Amino acid sequence: MKKILKALLVLLIVLVVAVGGLIGYLSLAEYKPEDVEPLEVTQAARHENVRVGKRLDVLTFNTGYASLGRNQDFFMDGGQMVRPHSRGDVEQNLSGILSSLTQKPADVYLLQEVDFDSYRSYFINEGEYYRHGLSMNMAKAYNYKCEFVPFPWPPIRKVVSGLVTFTGLNVTQATRESLPVPFQWPVRVANLKRCLLIERVPVEGTDKELVLINLHLEAYDDGEGKQAQTRQLMEILAAEYRNGNYVIAGGDFNQTFEEADVYPVLDEAYWRPGKLYDSELPQGFRYVYDASSPTCRLLNKPYDGNRDEAQLFVIDGFIVSDNLKVNHVETIDLNFACSDHNPVFLQVTPQ
Repeated sequence: MKKILKALLVLLIVLVVAVGGLIGYLSLAEYKPEDVEPLEVTQAARHENVRVGKRLDVLTFNTGYASLGRNQDFFMDGGQMVRPHSRGDVEQNLSGILSSLTQKPADVYLLQEVDFDSYRSYFINEGEYYRHGLSMNMAKAYNYKCEFVPFPWPPIRKVVSGLVTFTGLNVTQATRESLPVPFQWPVRVANLKRCLLIERVPVEGTDKELVLINLHLEAYDDGEGKQAQTRQLMEILAAEYRNGNYVIAGGDFNQTFEEADVYPVLDEAYWRPGKLYDSELPQGFRYVYDASSPTCRLLNKPYDGNRDEAQLFVIDGFIVSDNLKVNHVETIDLNFACSDHNPVFLQVTPQ
């Protein structure tokens, strides 16, 4: 009995040392971006100007790191999976996502959850895949960068992922602007560091700019993180409007819009989004979305196409300044073929 107890004690000590060592390593290697960081814009041949009266088409799409198609679920939503069963699944999703983008030509593509070097997506550089397929300028902003994510089991392991904006417009500046992190140490060291990817484009014949904001707000927090990040976003919008700029902020809010909470809750035990209210918007802005089709599904199980048995949400869309005339907004219903989200297409005209 003493030998067994001694062996168990040794095992416990080894386990504690291993866990402590891992936390120490991750703490030292933690991704700690500055509040504002300049970003490189990978150039392409096309550099179009923005002009008053000239239509602009913008598409936002949370691509689910090309690993959350119909056959996938996700452990944080009540599913089991950490990554697809094969690299081929990721490649098939990538091909489908790129096809959906090229079939809906836009001046700007705001993509979220794009992986660059992650175990969960078989280390495929998805940003470069899309860049070659779209032949546009590219700027990327990391919001998840960790050498080893130790949860769940089997663990997520290495993640390098973030926001990517593709455009053929004449971008003069791109920045990564950090958002509040709601998680405390040690959970923080292996978690997301949310941000905004902001690009600036001169408006021809004026001293104003078109400001493009790519966003993906907090998902799995207690709600305070989403609210703090939303408040910072609103402050940035207000400042740009005071400067007379044209502003389009688009992406995955992880919150539904005030009039878009139209899909029934099937099981309150699972994840639910927060809610955005029009009263919280700064002067001169409006939410723009299309609730006629869902923009997101819950990943508690694979999707068989039966919407009556799937938890659906409208959490993707835009905030647009009132100096931009909104001509059209449309959720492109791909029925979650290659991602747990559907893209949203916006058409505006600077006034």
